[in-house]
Amino acid sequence: MSLSRTVHAVCSLDCPDSCGVLVTVETAANGVERAVKLQGDPAHPVTRGFLCGKVTRFLDRVYAPDRLLFPMRRRPGFAKRPLAHGHETEAFERISWEEALEEIAARLATIAREHGPESILPYSYAGTIGQLGYGSMDRRFFHRLGASQLDRTICASAGGVALSSVYGTKLGTPPQDFAHAGLIVAWGANIHGNNIHLWPFIEEARRQGARLVVIDPYRTRTAALADEHLAIHPGTDGLLALAMMHVLFREGLADREYLAACTHGADELCTHALRPEHSPEQAAGVTGIDAETIVRLARAYGEAARSSRPAVIRLNYGVQRSEGGGTAVRAIAMLPLITGSWKRRGGGLQLSTSGAFPFNAQALQMPELMQKSQLGRPARVVNMSLLGQALTELDANAEGANEPPVKALFVYNSNPAAIAPNQNAVLTGLRRADLFTVVHDQFFTDTADYADLLLPAPTFLETKDMQGAYGHLFAQLSHQAIAPLGEARSNTSLFRGLAQAMGFEEPCFNDTDDELIDAALATDHPWFAGITRERLEREGHVPLSLPADADRQVLPFATPEWFGTASGKAELLPLPSFVAPVESRAHADEAYPLEFLPRKADHFMNSTFSNQGTHQRMESATAGTLEMHAEDAAARGVAHKDEVEVFNARGSITLRASLNAKVGRGVVAARLDWSKLNGDLSGHQANVNALTSERLTDMGGGPTFYSTLVEVRRIQPRDTSQPISRGCRPGGQ
Repeated sequence: MSLSRTVHAVCSLDCPDSCGVLVTVETAANGVERAVKLQGDPAHPVTRGFLCGKVTRFLDRVYAPDRLLFPMRRRPGFAKRPLAHGHETEAFERISWEEALEEIAARLATIAREHGPESILPYSYAGTIGQLGYGSMDRRFFHRLGASQLDRTICASAGGVALSSVYGTKLGTPPQDFAHAGLIVAWGANIHGNNIHLWPFIEEARRQGARLVVIDPYRTRTAALADEHLAIHPGTDGLLALAMMHVLFREGLADREYLAACTHGADELCTHALRPEHSPEQAAGVTGIDAETIVRLARAYGEAARSSRPAVIRLNYGVQRSEGGGTAVRAIAMLPLITGSWKRRGGGLQLSTSGAFPFNAQALQMPELMQKSQLGRPARVVNMSLLGQALTELDANAEGANEPPVKALFVYNSNPAAIAPNQNAVLTGLRRADLFTVVHDQFFTDTADYADLLLPAPTFLETKDMQGAYGHLFAQLSHQAIAPLGEARSNTSLFRGLAQAMGFEEPCFNDTDDELIDAALATDHPWFAGITRERLEREGHVPLSLPADADRQVLPFATPEWFGTASGKAELLPLPSFVAPVESRAHADEAYPLEFLPRKADHFMNSTFSNQGTHQRMESATAGTLEMHAEDAAARGVAHKDEVEVFNARGSITLRASLNAKVGRGVVAARLDWSKLNGDLSGHQANVNALTSERLTDMGGGPTFYSTLVEVRRIQPRDTSQPISRGCRPGGQ
């Protein structure tokens, strides 16, 4: 007979929904505990009792037979190279945690002594967004070590900097308030695919007459369900926003009273937006959206702000992954300021709400531990979007070279071999025999193939953590539901052990997880009033203490008190201007005439879940495919299901053509997943990032995944007994 109990946890995957999760745990007669059921917390005002398709099947991941459960070391003489999925253990042998920690500490100490501690580079992102797992004891460890600092730009930096430059913080419309909107614009946001808990509020609004308009170069699941889909050309969103401003100012749809009270630079913006190059007629040829549609959208947007059911924009991070992405986000973020839609419930904009959570990051991460470099300054900062460059530019005499060169890479919460741009350069660096690489993960990822040491990581069910959200306004605590499987260790446990092995004597390396949570909550910010660890442990989720109006409504940016800028108002200066990306149809040539979208899958989360059969089956319709417009295919002699090579100067991938209406003329698309799933036993493996560049965004230093030009050619029928050659084209970089 078994006993069961229910534990409150929080999904820590990189998603705006940050769902409350109820975990049913059964204890067998022999005392072994096992999680047997997950469900959404019905008491959570945003989760509302259901989970997304990814997390509904999360126990398949927790108990997957190929989980990495023990520390492992690369076998002597086994070269760093891609490993076919399921064959990884051939390259590694099991060791104890004591051996692993001792070896890592010894190697890091030697590298720091011989090359300087800046030659050690941590590489992590949001494999977990819990406060402890994302950045706490790990940051203390690398600060104390004096390692290079990582600029974590891979996902949201351009949009975050852009939004903050206008509003002074990252905050937006609460998801529940979308139900009160009359017009909802999903701008680069596949809500149904990766923000599913916003969808019921949108459907509630639509039942009351609201319209949903999707602006996206790809026909996503959300676009297919919308009232209207505007298939914008990639990288031209900023110009569309300026054209909408042109109409709003020209037709008297701007809220002059609100602009005067809450913005700085409104007159200059009005003059700028009314310039001829920002007219709908001029914008139409660049954006691919006809002038009449632009005018109609702008009028509907402006008129909604004057009604009882205003317009709201769900802006997502796809917009900012082009060269002018930061400017585009700034321009779009100005639209609700022009119309004053923030003044009514259901209006405004949401990109991120993460700025609403005043966690004490300094107490958690302790930057004061930072060891000075040999030059007497804080350790250098390496942009994670330039990892290929950081690992391959090793000539100290070369212009812009890394000094000292990176000699050790410590990867956790990320899979850079799959998700970093300019993949061929990244893999070239990871293959270096002189690079000591440690990977802490749940599975044998693409990056794990190149590791010297592998360390097992737990899932969110196996740790205790606390987190905010970037899609709602509730602080939450996640209880540990089950013991870590095998010998998996959390990030905090791992770096406590490493600090001890390195001989670090500072008391902060002995802090428990509860003490870390207390440190993160140690703030007198009024929005955290009444939020304590004990209360979070008891209640699971607690709303932030945000300012409310007389009707107890939270209306961000309805009044000047919300703005965090130096002026105390929304900053419309500098004025946004549109510049076509270098890699866009405006600059396309005969060599690479097609714009490439390395899109995200609906049932994967970047590369997470892409190794699991249940999720692969849900994505089977697009597995290994290049989605093309029929006219582009015909011009290249490509038929549906033909094998094609997609290439540019950086690399090449081989896919199967899928002719459909999800992309417009001049655009092709393929999804991101594990590289090894696209490979074969010949060792040639690549995914969409073999084609993307290390060119950075106009602000925030982010990657430009969606500013990529390629060409496509049909591969002639071949001898099927020979493997397909994948990876870098001869002469590629």
